[in-house]
Amino acid sequence: MLSARIWLLLGAAGAALVVAALATHPETRLAALVAGATFVALILVIRGIGLLQRLRRHGLARRLGRMAGADASACFMTDDLGEITFQNAAAAERFGPAPGETLVSTLKDFFASPASVLFRLQSRARHQGSAREDVVTRRGHVRLSVHVVAPGYFLWRLEEFNERSGAGRGAETLSLPMLVVNKAGVVLFTNEAMRRLLGARPKRLDRVFTTPALHSGEEVSVAGVDGPVRAILAEVPGIGERREIYLLPMSEREGGPEMLADFEHVPVALIKFRADGSIRAANGAARDLTGIGPGDAVLRIHELFEGPGRSISDWMGDVLAKRVPCRAEVLRLRRKDEETFVQVTLRRVVERGRPGVLAVLQDATALKTLEAQFVQSQKMQAIGQLAGGIAHDFNNLLTAISGHCDLLLLRHAPGDPEYADLVQIHQNSNRAASLVGQLLAFSRKQTLKPEVVDLQDVLSEMTHLLNRLVGEKLHLQFSHAPDLGPIRADRRQLEQVVMNLVVNARDAMTEGGTIRIETEAASLDQPQKRNHVELPAGDYVVIRVTDTGCGIPPDRIEKIFEPFFTTKGVGKGTGLGLSTVYGIVKQSGGFIFVESAPGKGSRFDLYFPAHRSDPAQEAASGLRRAEVAMPRAELLPAPDPLLAATATTTRPGEGVILLVEDEAPVRAFASRALRLRGYTVIEAGTAEEALETLGDATLEVDVFVTDVVMPGMDGPSWVREARRDRPDVRVVFVSGYSEDCLTEEQDAIPNSVFLPKPFSLNDLTLTVQNQLVAAAAPGP
Repeated sequence: MLSARIWLLLGAAGAALVVAALATHPETRLAALVAGATFVALILVIRGIGLLQRLRRHGLARRLGRMAGADASACFMTDDLGEITFQNAAAAERFGPAPGETLVSTLKDFFASPASVLFRLQSRARHQGSAREDVVTRRGHVRLSVHVVAPGYFLWRLEEFNERSGAGRGAETLSLPMLVVNKAGVVLFTNEAMRRLLGARPKRLDRVFTTPALHSGEEVSVAGVDGPVRAILAEVPGIGERREIYLLPMSEREGGPEMLADFEHVPVALIKFRADGSIRAANGAARDLTGIGPGDAVLRIHELFEGPGRSISDWMGDVLAKRVPCRAEVLRLRRKDEETFVQVTLRRVVERGRPGVLAVLQDATALKTLEAQFVQSQKMQAIGQLAGGIAHDFNNLLTAISGHCDLLLLRHAPGDPEYADLVQIHQNSNRAASLVGQLLAFSRKQTLKPEVVDLQDVLSEMTHLLNRLVGEKLHLQFSHAPDLGPIRADRRQLEQVVMNLVVNARDAMTEGGTIRIETEAASLDQPQKRNHVELPAGDYVVIRVTDTGCGIPPDRIEKIFEPFFTTKGVGKGTGLGLSTVYGIVKQSGGFIFVESAPGKGSRFDLYFPAHRSDPAQEAASGLRRAEVAMPRAELLPAPDPLLAATATTTRPGEGVILLVEDEAPVRAFASRALRLRGYTVIEAGTAEEALETLGDATLEVDVFVTDVVMPGMDGPSWVREARRDRPDVRVVFVSGYSEDCLTEEQDAIPNSVFLPKPFSLNDLTLTVQNQLVAAAAPGP
């Protein structure tokens, strides 16, 4: 029979001859004759190639017949498409004649998925020359091998191995239920005992067993026709990657002794869990640690422990199935009133054929507490750094807002309609500056101006203000020790601490009560440990604030010094009061302790080191403070006595100021403020620009006013470089950060003072004027 391609070419050749016969033009007739001849030639070539292929195939078949014709195993030769071109006598007898059929269709009833197996082997043989694989069949298994005998032709050999074990017909007579499965879980054979147990012939292994994981020698549950049946599983490896599974009977042993003496008295907490998660046994150490009682045998593992971020039952299932290695997790005990943590290690065990889990427990409460404290310290450090950065940015904004507001107030009289609005803007910017100051106090990055203060004087001056704060429903009592010594602290911040504590006490006593403020002197001969803090030996001055309010619950007392933590209602507190108190006390070198009980009130004890210094040092310290002091002035301040004393040497408005500030709004305000007071101001946006300006040797500058932190070169660096040629120029450093960022640098730069942001118009001009006065004053 001619192929479709031959018929197509014959049709094309006939059409060309017809065109040649009907054509009237010689050129058309010649072209048609040439095309017809070409088609005829192609037909002859194709027929010749086909004849050669048949001769080649017949030659291969004859050679294979001589080589494999008498082979006892079935042999086939196929082409690239899998069509059978030769089969020996054994193959014809086993599968019947298969001329023109494919090997896949011939073997489709012999084993499962022949197409994928043959394709895999043929691909492997095409690259390697040969391939072999053992395939499981219902009668046993077959070794299927393939060789490349010529380009595009493959020789297949099927060597069958019939059953020679108990999985064959001999297994039918066994009284033990058994079955044979392949590696994919397909059931290949079940004996009569297994079919009676199941009531049918199963197709897959998961239809037989209700136990998810099967392990030889362990107890399993079988889905029997009359209900679940327990048995011991025994597995024997079979040939061809098969599994022979037998079910062995087991006796009931419930109620027997399950805990040996060494298990009960071992000094390690051990708990045995069944596969369903229920407690099988717990030794004495485990019962003491977890609080398990005699009636808690029905507890399951998820009712005893709080999972490690996921279901603990899933973790136990993974351990039973051997999906995860043995590892430890820190879990919280659910049955304890207090916070109790245990380190739990789960290990798979088998007792009397029954798989389970052994839990090894260790008390990890102290470790978890230490971890929580470490995490808390890291969190507080991160919040402190964040607060410092936010405060810097806000201080720049508030400096520009309040500064330009000061400039507007200078141009408006109190009777102007806009004056009241400007005053409101000024007051609210001051409130915002106070809130930023609280952030800096919490992060211990605020600028403190310590001085020697007498607590009795401070509290006496605050009496009227504190009485107004507590109102008429509360009674405020003071008690001072007669021998109270001075302390060294920032007076304004110390007042803030006392006010915050009194306000908190007031808010805790909605029904009235008494707030008592006491001071006393304390002397410790040896270190004293209190609330996890060691108080060094020495002399202290103690401030004690006691209230009779609602008290603080034990679970909240550890959090009261955290920022933004508050027990007040929404809109009634910022949560920064006690965190500010803590920051100021710690930054001042003191200690703060709290004692409280719900319904009985709270007591805060503040310990400050007593100050001891000789009069000469105190006088020198006072002179230094007077030299660098930068008073916060009202908008129209009274004349400065120091300025009046030196009026003969310098007058306000005389002097050249080099202003270096990278924030344009702050620079614009400071420049206008200084020019309004008559100073000549030279502006620079960066340190590099300032140094370039100072390159003019004829330029005379009296005071440098510079920001500390700037892009590129910072303030102290460029000032040091500039003062090599101008050593007498005085410096005013300004910054939104605390003075701590400048302390060491400022010590290395003489005749410099620090002005924190936000500053007012008068703060800036008075600081600059003080520096000019100090420069013009005659030496000692």
